[in-house]
Amino acid sequence: MKSTIDKATGFEKRFENINTVVFQNSTEASKAVAQEIAALIKSKQENNQSCILGLATGSSPKGLYAELVRLHKEEGLSFKNVITFNLDEYYPMEPDSINSYVRFMKELLLDQVDILPENYHIPDGTLSKEEIAYYCADYEAKIEALGGIDLQILGIGGNGHIGFNESGSLQNSKTRLVALDHITRVAASGDFSGLSNTPRTAITLGVKKIMEAKQVILMAWGEGKSNIIQKSVEGEVTNQIPASFLQEHNNAVFVLDKEASSKLTRINKPWLVEKIVWTDKLIRKAVLGLALDLKKPILMLTDADYIENGMSDLLADSGPAYDINIKIFNKLQNTITGWPGGKPNSDDENRPERAEPARKRVLLFSPHPDDDIISMGGTFMRLQEQGHEVHVAYQTSGNIAVADDEALRFASFVVDYNEKFGIKNSEAEDIYKKASVFLKNKKASEIDIPEVRYIKGLIRKGEARATSHFVGLPDSQIHFMELPFYETGTIEKKPIGKEDIQITMDLIEKVQPHQIYAAGDLADPHGTHKVCLDAIFEAVKNLKSKDFMKNCWVWLYRGAWQEWGIDEIEMAVPMSPDQVLTKRHGIFKHQSQKDGVVFQGTDSREFWQRAEDRNAETAQLYNQLGLAHYAAMEAFVRWEF
Repeated sequence: MKSTIDKATGFEKRFENINTVVFQNSTEASKAVAQEIAALIKSKQENNQSCILGLATGSSPKGLYAELVRLHKEEGLSFKNVITFNLDEYYPMEPDSINSYVRFMKELLLDQVDILPENYHIPDGTLSKEEIAYYCADYEAKIEALGGIDLQILGIGGNGHIGFNESGSLQNSKTRLVALDHITRVAASGDFSGLSNTPRTAITLGVKKIMEAKQVILMAWGEGKSNIIQKSVEGEVTNQIPASFLQEHNNAVFVLDKEASSKLTRINKPWLVEKIVWTDKLIRKAVLGLALDLKKPILMLTDADYIENGMSDLLADSGPAYDINIKIFNKLQNTITGWPGGKPNSDDENRPERAEPARKRVLLFSPHPDDDIISMGGTFMRLQEQGHEVHVAYQTSGNIAVADDEALRFASFVVDYNEKFGIKNSEAEDIYKKASVFLKNKKASEIDIPEVRYIKGLIRKGEARATSHFVGLPDSQIHFMELPFYETGTIEKKPIGKEDIQITMDLIEKVQPHQIYAAGDLADPHGTHKVCLDAIFEAVKNLKSKDFMKNCWVWLYRGAWQEWGIDEIEMAVPMSPDQVLTKRHGIFKHQSQKDGVVFQGTDSREFWQRAEDRNAETAQLYNQLGLAHYAAMEAFVRWEF
């Protein structure tokens, strides 16, 4: 499998115990895997043999299935000789449920190609518990009767599970009913509108059958998978990380995008595996990483520290250590500023932002109605306080993140309000009755009717407006974009479209900003941040020839899920204890997202707690490296377009 960016030799991969191939992005990677599958299918066809495929569900293989469908429809790839076995299914689960893997596979692949209906197999989530053991044994017997799986496709869970073989699964484990790990259930809870609705059990193909497959391809995308990929590939073989078992498979490969591979040693610390050209970026990454690993301030690093940690080449090229330390210390110190919009009438040579124009037009994009205050609330308030013309743009309604009882409460309030003030409004009463009946009879994961979605959207719109007023913005500088890609009523969103990009372009042209702030958090569990960021990137690229864009800088912040690496940060805005508290009060305006969140993610803390802890951790890193100690810091990276 040829990658567009992975050119590492066997020597350079010596930290890795599994073959890994890295692509620029998941689209390229998915196409490469699809070509591998297509070649196998055709080879089997030439020999008049069946091709036995093991298939996975989840977000990772979606691009793969889309490309296989394209190969069938546009290039004539036939699936008539293909027999498939899916890894798993939630239990209990009706096949027509919106979260059923039967439905997933039929919609994304099986119903769109010419595979024979009797040739695909997906675990049955409707069985009685008494039937499961026999069913699982028969499932394995069917695979064995066909000579085993020719090619098994896998994703990987945040805890390293393959299929639903959770931490603790044994290498000889068989197909069976399993209890789902809390981490797995939390990760899936968004699809089921909350943890309480998420299944606790599933039927999964056992590790033994996966390991018996003639070839295994594990696919992983995004920064969120980078840590578990590193442990699976470079760590010890352990049943705590079932994916690590693949180190002992004789034909397994991990296919990764750039972000998922980012913690592998040859990518994260390339100086440990090969002679490199020491760029400014790599020097900063290496020195800051060394200081943090040794728990030393930058200026305390010695020649011996460099030599003993694989950085003697850097010392020989740019040493002694003292000179390198001073250079990196100064660069890091110059990222700190209390003037995110630039300090007027000041020398800005070593500041992250320009001094002029002194009063900037600022456009802050917020993917959801609370990302602005959660992720950069201190900077948001400081920009407003320092006299800049700040606009905030809420890219989506965020309606699916509102609990059903909240929607019912607000609808009831409207009816009570009308009744109290003698306002006759039969339409409002009809909407309340319709919403009430729907919500009381709503099945798990059923799509909300439009009326309920609109009510939920209005709740979040009101909270966002309250936050902006709290910061000090007038209504004329608050923009609700409601990008069409989001408005499906389900977790699964439409791909970014021309309309999304055009709406974004129109707003940028209207404001003509000197600064754009955008969420660069690609680890967002439900992908909305990524699509919103893509819309901004496309809009900016399309507008870059405009005169006003020549003076526009784009700064990326991160969401509630993670922060920029210390070596990546280009602007750090410090906050005092009072400013941290004020930001907290701004976050509290989003009442529907407090005390129980629909999309909690794997972190049990509330959003204000995550934000405060993360901002405090950033400030502590600066202090640990020998710089001033602040209560908190918000971090940004500049995007050059």
